[in-house]
Amino acid sequence: MTNPQVKFLAQIAPQRSTQYSSLALVLAPCELRLSALGGTIQSLEPIELGGQTYLKLGLSAAPDAVAIKELGPLAMCSGYFEYVDAFQDQPGPWLRPIEPGFVPAMPPELVVTRRYRGKTNEMFTQFLCNIARASGAFAQTPWSELRLLDPLAGGGTTLCTGLMLGADVAGVEQNKDDVESTSTFFTQYVREQGIACQIKDENLKKLGRRWWFTMGKEVKRNCIMVYGETEQSDELLANVKRFHLIVTDLPYGIQHHGGLERLLQRALPVWKSLLLPGGAMVFAWDATRAPREEMVALVQSHGFDVRATPPYDAMAHRVDRVIKARDVIVATVSTN
Repeated sequence: MTNPQVKFLAQIAPQRSTQYSSLALVLAPCELRLSALGGTIQSLEPIELGGQTYLKLGLSAAPDAVAIKELGPLAMCSGYFEYVDAFQDQPGPWLRPIEPGFVPAMPPELVVTRRYRGKTNEMFTQFLCNIARASGAFAQTPWSELRLLDPLAGGGTTLCTGLMLGADVAGVEQNKDDVESTSTFFTQYVREQGIACQIKDENLKKLGRRWWFTMGKEVKRNCIMVYGETEQSDELLANVKRFHLIVTDLPYGIQHHGGLERLLQRALPVWKSLLLPGGAMVFAWDATRAPREEMVALVQSHGFDVRATPPYDAMAHRVDRVIKARDVIVATVSTN
């Protein structure tokens, strides 16, 4: 690839549900611009080839092996190709497949096997994880060296995704049934898959209960699932190292703006205390009920640095007839 501007295609990941038919097309450009390719992207446009949707990228330089490997975990694209207009006088376009070589730390089935009511779309969850890693001081840190927290863990989709990517993960959830069913799922999954796992069940007295899974033999992955209130996350995780990333999807069951605001007023100081300097927090919420401007101001009031420049301001998308606009905030903790 020696052209002054290298042409590259990223195939939009297919959607299993028509509910999310436009999700990847909206979010893939944001994910690519924050990826290892981002600094070389000069142009980006959607195109159709053979009934498939792609993003056509004009790059200032050919991606090196490190950048190509980093494409593997991206959520909103499913394949990558060098794009050639013509080859040996034969009109194109011609596509040469590019293999990122990403090897998941845990089987990808871990993420999709876990089913429960209200589950966040798996691709969207992986997108949030990737955006979090790309946005803080740990963008160059391998997933295997990162710790990720979901302080509103629900049924554990973020935890499963983080484990698949290679991180150590922890989740805090106030719904006892969700915590117990997720812990049961992990217990059964590692047994069925023949994954070595040590399980520690801890009673945290009046605070709650904690399950600690240490998976693997030579390379160990930690997964902590805690029953308790998110505003007590610092106490529930008192003897756990601080985190590089916080990723969560705010609950849609809080129907009124005031309820969501009260939750964040209590939780944000605690979440900030659990992040390392330079760490990143990413959360999604129903923006039809809480305008972005107010949400940004609330997060900033608790000492976070909110990312507001492109592509961070272009992540709003439709989910369904109820959630007409879901948006994403990315914020970091100062290294000073």
